[in-house]
Amino acid sequence: MATAARVIAVGSSTTTASCFLRKAPLVLKQRPLSSSGGRRLTKRLFFTCNAIHKPQVQIKEEGQPETLDYRVFFLDDSSKKISPWHDIPLHLGDGVFNFVVEIPKESSAKMEVATDEPYTPIKQDTKKGKLRYYPYNINWNYGLLPQTWEDPSFANSEVEGALGDNDPVDVVEIGEKRRKIGEVLKVKPLAALAMIDEGELDWKVVAISLDDPKASLVNDVDDVEKHFPGTLTSIRDWFRDYKIPDGKPANKFGLGNKAANKDYALKVITETNESWAKLVKRTIPAGELSLL
Repeated sequence: MATAARVIAVGSSTTTASCFLRKAPLVLKQRPLSSSGGRRLTKRLFFTCNAIHKPQVQIKEEGQPETLDYRVFFLDDSSKKISPWHDIPLHLGDGVFNFVVEIPKESSAKMEVATDEPYTPIKQDTKKGKLRYYPYNINWNYGLLPQTWEDPSFANSEVEGALGDNDPVDVVEIGEKRRKIGEVLKVKPLAALAMIDEGELDWKVVAISLDDPKASLVNDVDDVEKHFPGTLTSIRDWFRDYKIPDGKPANKFGLGNKAANKDYALKVITETNESWAKLVKRTIPAGELSLL
């Protein structure tokens, strides 16, 4: 029996761009992380491929939700498949980044980009052939920063020497609106939590979508505490405890068990973007990861 395919437009006609590793050369672009006292600090490099403006990114659902065959593919405006991990640019300038929604808030199906499949579609994670669910709903929109990668060969000396988890960087988006699977949002990072999951470093960047009513009020970790009181603690505790109902130990956190500030989050994004650049240039073995 043929599975139904549904094509849904996501993103804005004025803000969405896409780029193609297969067709365009890779370039380096310089962006300042921050400035202080009117003096510009040392510039950091954000690695990206040449961005080709696309008026719209579409998603194409194949199969039925909550089945093993379900996939959410990303298409450009000529209906060609692109990768949400590799082909959507990370950096939009002025401290704004693209964020791809994998799991809408108040849902429990553990959706994720299939990093080992061509075009890296979003699918529901499995364990021993069965679909995975969180034991309770996640309370925020959750997804990834494109063009980032947590290198499993890199031991982070600032976080107990933990190795990267071999995935893109995760984002916890704290805005009020429940988003859709595959939606691409413009976000600004606010903080970062260094989760250690079974010895692997799994960064959680806390961010807010620019179209959220409170976006203008929050620009750093202290603003989150002021305008979203208790949220950072709730995020940490949720990710610390969600495996306990399955009989696993609680996850740990580095950096003093606290959320780092915006500058540190930008540092994490820069470093993992550089790791992704090495991956796609094949200076680091890709293993089973798809680079399409």
